[in-house]
Amino acid sequence: MITIQRILCPTDLSSESDEALRYAVALTSAYDAKLYLLYCKEVKSDSNENGGKAAGIETAPLFTESLAPHLGLNTLCDLDWQGLVAENVDDVGKAIVDEAAKQKIDLIVMRSRRRPHAALLLGSTAKTVSRTAPCPVLVTHPREREWVGLSTGEIDLQRILVAYDFSSDAELALNYGASLAQEYQAELHLLHVLTEAEQEEPELAWLGVTESAYPGAARKLQKAIPKEVFLWCPVTNAVRFGKPYQEVLAYAKEHSIDLICMGAGGTEFTAGALLGSNVDRVLRQAPCPVLVTRPVKPADK
Repeated sequence: MITIQRILCPTDLSSESDEALRYAVALTSAYDAKLYLLYCKEVKSDSNENGGKAAGIETAPLFTESLAPHLGLNTLCDLDWQGLVAENVDDVGKAIVDEAAKQKIDLIVMRSRRRPHAALLLGSTAKTVSRTAPCPVLVTHPREREWVGLSTGEIDLQRILVAYDFSSDAELALNYGASLAQEYQAELHLLHVLTEAEQEEPELAWLGVTESAYPGAARKLQKAIPKEVFLWCPVTNAVRFGKPYQEVLAYAKEHSIDLICMGAGGTEFTAGALLGSNVDRVLRQAPCPVLVTRPVKPADK
C-alpha cells in the first residue's frame, strides 16, 4: 500500500494551472492528507506586461479563490491545506523541487502546458520536476481523459496502465499502480515493450529457461505481479514490440486508460538524449494523466 500524507500542488494562480487542483483536492480528501499550494513569484513577474493575477496583490485570498471551484463536495473547512509563496524565483522547476523536499512531500500534483513538437529541446517545468523531484509526480494536462468528477470531485479510476521494463523503477510504478487499482477497483494493465535489440536476439534466457522473446517476456511479466493483486482487481498483461513511448501511448489510447504509471529514477532523463526520453515523450503526448513514480527521499536531518 502507498502512503500519501503531504501533497504539493504548484500553481501560478491562473485558471489553467488551477485545473491540477481538482486532482490534488480529490487525492487530499481520499488519503486524509495535507495539501500545500505553492505559488512562485518569479524575479521578473512584476514586469511581465500580461502580469499574473497575484502580481502586487496579497496572495493568501487568491489561494482560496483558486481552490473554490475544485472542492467538489468538500468545503474549505473539510480540507487541511496551507498556502506557500516562494519569492524571487528564477527557476520555477527547482523552486518546486526544493519546496517538496523542505515540506517532506509524498506526491506533487501539477499541470503541464503541452509544448509543441518543435519546442522539444526547450524543456518544461513539468519535465524538470519529474526529472529531479524527491517524490512521485502526477502530471495532468489539457484535453485529457478525466477521472476526477468536475462537480463532485470524486475519483473514478477505471483503467490503470503500468509501463513495466523489469527495472527497480518499474517495480515502484507497479506498486503505485496496483495500490490505486485496489483502492478504486480499477483494471490493472501491465505493458512490456520489446525493443529492436531484444527482438533481434534469437532467445531470451530467464531463470535458466531458454525461450523466444515474446513468450519469455510474457511469462516474466506474469511473475512480476504479486499474487494478491489478482484478488483485488482484473489484471491484463501485454507484450509489444517497437519504440517504448509509442507503444505505451498507443496502448493507452486503444484501451481508454485513465492513468499511466511510469518509473523514472533519473536514468530516463539523460541530457544527451537529443529527442528526449520515453517518459518525457509520454508526458508530452499522453491522452490521460501520468504518474512518474520516483522514490520518496527522506528529508535531511
